[in-house]
Amino acid sequence: MLFARLGMRSAKKTAKTRAASTAEEVLEELAAEHELPRKILDYRAVQKLKSTYVDALPGLVNPETGRIHASFNQTVAATGRLSTADPNLQNIPIRTPEGRRIREAFVAERGCLLLSADYSQIELRVLAHLSKDQTLIDTFRRGEDVHDRTAREVFGPLSALPADEQRRVSKMVNYALLYGKSAFTLARDIGVSKTQAAEFIEAYFARYPSVRRFIDDTIARARETGTVRTLLGRLRRLPDLRSPNFQIRAEAERQAMNTPVQGSAADLIKKAMIDLHREIRSRGLRARLILQIHDELLLEVPEEEAEPARELVRRVMEGALALDVPLVADARLGATWAEVH
Repeated sequence: MLFARLGMRSAKKTAKTRAASTAEEVLEELAAEHELPRKILDYRAVQKLKSTYVDALPGLVNPETGRIHASFNQTVAATGRLSTADPNLQNIPIRTPEGRRIREAFVAERGCLLLSADYSQIELRVLAHLSKDQTLIDTFRRGEDVHDRTAREVFGPLSALPADEQRRVSKMVNYALLYGKSAFTLARDIGVSKTQAAEFIEAYFARYPSVRRFIDDTIARARETGTVRTLLGRLRRLPDLRSPNFQIRAEAERQAMNTPVQGSAADLIKKAMIDLHREIRSRGLRARLILQIHDELLLEVPEEEAEPARELVRRVMEGALALDVPLVADARLGATWAEVH
C-alpha cells in the first residue's frame, strides 16, 4: 500500500529480502507525506500494549495474594541499576494516554493508597556533584530549573526557537551528553543539522566547562585502569577501552562516562530504600515498599498513615547521601498507579 499504491519511497531495505523497510524510523519520516504511516505506527503501539500488558498481565497474578510478583535483579545492569523480570514492571508505559490506562489497572488494596516518590533530575544533580561545576551547583542550590537555565543561557543565543521548544532541546542535550551521544545522534534526535548539534554541544561545554573536564578526566583514568567506580564504590570493568576497533572503543568510552553518573544515582536510591525500610520498621508503620523504578519508589500505605508516610519517604530520600547539591524528592498519593503521575 505505502510503496506500490501511494508511491512512497523507503530509505532502507530489509536485511533478508531487500524489500522496502517499514521500520519505525522509516514510517516516522513518511508520516510527513501521508496520514497512513502515522496510523500504522499508532496501531503497532496499541497492539504492543495489548499483547505485552492487557493480555499477559492478568495471567501473572498470584491467585493466593491477588498480586503480581516480579523478580528484582541486582547484578544484571552493568551500571548497578536494579532491573525487574517476569514481568518487567519498570517498563509499564506512562508517556501516552493509552499507556497510562495500563497503570490504572494497578490499584491499592482496600483501605490503602499508593504513594509514589521520585527524585527530581537525580542524574544531573549527581553530575553537578561529581564534576564540581560551579554553575550547575549554583543552579541546583538556588532551586532553579536546570533545563530552563541551559535553554536561556546556552541555546537562546543560538536559536530562534520559541522558549518552550528551547527548553525541550535543552533537556535533550543535558541528557544526551550524560549518555555520551555524538553530534550526529543528537542532530537526529532534535531535528537539526549535525553542524548545529555540534554548536549546541560546544556551547553547553562553554557554559559548564567543569563537566567537559570531568568527562575527559573520567575517560582518561578509565583508559589507565580499565575501570570506573560509582560514588559508593561499585566497580565496573571496561576492557573494551583498549580495543583496536574504533566503534567498540567508542562504546566503552561512552560507558565510562555514563556509569559513574547513572551508577551513583542507583547507589543513592538503593541507600534510600534501605534507610526507608529501617524507618518504617522502627516506627511500626504498616506501609510497604512494593516497587522501585530507577529514580522512583512506589509504596502501599494505609489511608490513616498516608500523610506521615509521604513526609517520611520524602525526608529519607532527600537525606540518603550528602552531596554538593540538595536532593529533591516529590511524593504523591493516589488510588491507582496512574493517579500518582
